[in-house]
Amino acid sequence: MTPVKAGGLARLSLNQETIRQWSLPELVEGCAHAGVPGVGLWRAPVQEYGPGRAARLVRDAGLAVTSLCRGGFFTAADPAGRAAALEDNRAAVDEAAVLGTETLVLVSGGLPEGSRDLAGARERIADALVELAPYAAERGVRLAIEPLHPMYAADRCVVSTLAQALDLAERFPAGQVGVVVDTYHLWWDDTVAAQIERAGRGGRIAAFQLADWVTPLPEGVLLGRGQLGDGCVDLRWFRERVEAAGYGGPAEVEIFSPGLWARDGAEVLAEIAERYVTHVL
Repeated sequence: MTPVKAGGLARLSLNQETIRQWSLPELVEGCAHAGVPGVGLWRAPVQEYGPGRAARLVRDAGLAVTSLCRGGFFTAADPAGRAAALEDNRAAVDEAAVLGTETLVLVSGGLPEGSRDLAGARERIADALVELAPYAAERGVRLAIEPLHPMYAADRCVVSTLAQALDLAERFPAGQVGVVVDTYHLWWDDTVAAQIERAGRGGRIAAFQLADWVTPLPEGVLLGRGQLGDGCVDLRWFRERVEAAGYGGPAEVEIFSPGLWARDGAEVLAEIAERYVTHVL
């Protein structure tokens, strides 16, 4: 494997789920050793470790928390479900603030059981953001709406395109609500270049995430993301587009793959660093 010069990794961030076989201390130690300056964290392991303790661990290693995953799931139609979602999202905002990250990634939620009303579900997302966005802004956290590939619209996220995400985000100040540009979810959309430009003009790009698209997809599809360079996504094209739109933040590698989880974490991270330089920079 070709050695990677540390300077080439200056904007690289590793999402925690990419090497989920590592504990939080192992993640921090591994990234620090590899010269990867950022980590994207997930709520469950952060809650288990303790948000304050996790923040100190990352800070003491000289790393930054680039995002927290995840908030969202706003589409429940019943009042009790909506109230519970808001309560959970306020907790997520509080955790992000403790961790020192400005970005809380939102997976907005799928259709309620028995519903076929996509437009109504999207409006409930907007209703939730009316209450949540000011709360987050007061704590220095920006909400980042992540559009997911349309195959997830029924059960996970009714926001399927960057245009739909921006239509929601633009109802709020840019400092309160932005969007996530994730190569895995957006590579197929022939309007994505124009939408990235639109997001950049409005200062809406809150996060940039990387994974490749490989086929065949596994049963269940959630765990089918590909290692950088293994699929059909033009990763460098996306990086160039978000930079041209004014984004200069982290590039966070987020891959859900049992194949990667079964391997040695340090080996996976070294491979990611090499692939990042080869296929993204």
